[in-house]
Amino acid sequence: MPAQLLPASAAAFAIRSAPNIVLNTKVDPWLTATLKRINKIKRPLNSVPQHFRCLTETLSSPSAIWTLCSLLLPKAPDSELVHDDNPLIEAVFNYRMVSIEAYIVHVDMVSQNEVAFKLTPETIESLVEFHKEVHSKDTSDHTHNWSEKEVQLKKLQEDFVQAANKYVYRTSAMALEGLEEDGAGELLCGRSEEVKTAIMGMFLPLLPPPPRPVEVVRPTPVLPSSTGAETWWQPTLPSHYSAAPESWKYASSSTVYTSADSGYGTGTWTSMDLDPNLYFDDVPAMNSPSTSYSSDPYTAESPSPPQYYSLPVSSAPTSQELPLPSTLMPSQQCGTSMSFGGFGGFEWDTYQSFAPIPYAI
Repeated sequence: MPAQLLPASAAAFAIRSAPNIVLNTKVDPWLTATLKRINKIKRPLNSVPQHFRCLTETLSSPSAIWTLCSLLLPKAPDSELVHDDNPLIEAVFNYRMVSIEAYIVHVDMVSQNEVAFKLTPETIESLVEFHKEVHSKDTSDHTHNWSEKEVQLKKLQEDFVQAANKYVYRTSAMALEGLEEDGAGELLCGRSEEVKTAIMGMFLPLLPPPPRPVEVVRPTPVLPSSTGAETWWQPTLPSHYSAAPESWKYASSSTVYTSADSGYGTGTWTSMDLDPNLYFDDVPAMNSPSTSYSSDPYTAESPSPPQYYSLPVSSAPTSQELPLPSTLMPSQQCGTSMSFGGFGGFEWDTYQSFAPIPYAI
């Protein structure tokens, strides 16, 4: 039911007044039978106004106090309770029965078909006293101390006072079947458990503040002891590079790259009258680094043909060194009758002045 449908007497700290009653155009038979049962003096109940007048006078009586439920509460904090081997003695000296009483502030049998109860001032006072004297001490003893503990405990008590005064129990209008003489009554059909659960839910524990997160102190990174220009810029070479170069190996004369090995098609060696074995058989080896700058054969998937090809490295080292081309014997040079790649007529000396053409004609 919307809160605006409740009367002003249902507000917190409001003084009790006559209940607000709204009846339908046709009164239910069970309500007529209930009113006839509780009235000592026979009154006519033949119309809606007669039912309204009888119900208003009955519920407005000072004695029209309903018992919603009963609570078994301790008399003292846990540290002050009596401990005995006989549980009956402990129950008698340590606990008391508190009746939760209320009065009716609203009856609606048109839109919501419900009845609303508000706690009596005496019930509110007894609950507030129990919360302050027993519950607050117990919850304070069961929590550790911190700087704002007393402030939080006082705020917890103030919140309970507000909750107890604002509490309004609303249930079905059929609860009026429990109406007794002089307007008193009690809840039937297990509705008392609903009130008991709601009342005990007002006793909230005192929650300490959450622990502060632990700040992880990370160690300061250690800077190098020397930041001079002589060390910091030097790169680190991979492990497969050798620090000391080795002597060049002799290239075997039995293996010669041809046009089929290089992947260029045809015509590189076949178009030349120069015999490749003539040069490789007669040229001695020279010192060279151990790293062979050979590349994989060119294939159709390569982005561009390689420009240089290295000769296979022989496993048999030699002490001979490769002389310069100018020191070669005349018998090892080609004559003028040699044709080179379709450009016949060039002598070997003339050919030496040109750079080798990296592509086939």
